[in-house]
Amino acid sequence: MTRLLIDGVNYEVKVGGSGPALLLLHGFTGRGSSWAPHLPALRRVATTIQVDLLGHGKSDGPTDPARHSVERQAADLAEIVRRVAGSRAAVLGYSLGARVALALAIGDPAAVRRLVLESPSAGIADPRERAVRRAADEGLADEIERYGVPAFVERWENQPLFATQSALSEAARRRLHGERLRNRAAGLAASLRGAGQGAMTPLHDRLSSVATPTLVICGALDPVRPRTELVALGMPGARLEIAEGAGHAVHLEAQAVFRSLVLSFISAPQASLASSEEVA
Repeated sequence: MTRLLIDGVNYEVKVGGSGPALLLLHGFTGRGSSWAPHLPALRRVATTIQVDLLGHGKSDGPTDPARHSVERQAADLAEIVRRVAGSRAAVLGYSLGARVALALAIGDPAAVRRLVLESPSAGIADPRERAVRRAADEGLADEIERYGVPAFVERWENQPLFATQSALSEAARRRLHGERLRNRAAGLAASLRGAGQGAMTPLHDRLSSVATPTLVICGALDPVRPRTELVALGMPGARLEIAEGAGHAVHLEAQAVFRSLVLSFISAPQASLASSEEVA
C-alpha cells in the first residue's frame, strides 16, 4: 500500500500486476480491496491501481463534505493516474465509483484511455428530486454518526437495492459485510453529505461530450437500471451490456460475466472500439 498526498488529503493506493494502467474505483461503503475477486485476472493484463475513495478504507475522511465532492475526487484521481501511470489509464468504477469515474472522463478526458461504468448514475436532474435526496442523505449521515457503523450497515444491506445479494454464497456475504463494517462513521457520513447523489452536480447535459471508448454494465434485476441505461444512451460511443440474473453489483453477482466483459473491453485493439459503435 502507498499513501499519496493529493491536494491536502491522503489517499490509500495499491498497485499491482503489469501492463496498461487500470484505475479501480469502489462503491459506497467499499474500499480498494472490494475488487479482490477479480484482481488475479485483471493483473494478468493490466497494472491495477486500487484506490480507497475519501471517507472509505484507509484514505482520509475530511470533515468538510465539500472535499468529498465527486468533482474534487475526480480531479484528485487524475493526479493519481499521472503520478502512478505517467499518462492515461483505463478506469473502472462501480456505483459511487462509477459516478466519480464519469466525472473524471468529463473533467479530464486526457487521463482516461477507456472507461467502464458499472451501475452508474449521472446524478439527479430535477432540482426538487435532488433536494429530497440530499435531505435523505443528510438523514442517513446523521444516523451513522448517532448510532454507529454496525447499525447503519444493517439498514444499508436490507434496502431493496441489494435484495439480489441474498443469492451470494454465505462466505461472500460475510466478506462483504465485514468490508462495510471496517469503515469509519465520520468518513461515511461526510461521503454521503459531499458525494451523495443529492450533492452531486448532474452530468446529463455533458454525457454527449465523452469521446472515450466506454462500456456500461448493468444488472437486469437492478432496481435503478433505468438510470444506468440513461447514461449509456447519452454517450454516443458507449456500449451497454445487461447481465441477466444480476442486480446492482454485477461484479459480485455475476462474476464470470463481469470479468469477461471487462477483460475483453480493456484488452481490445483500439480500432475495434470506434465511437460509431452502437449502444447494445
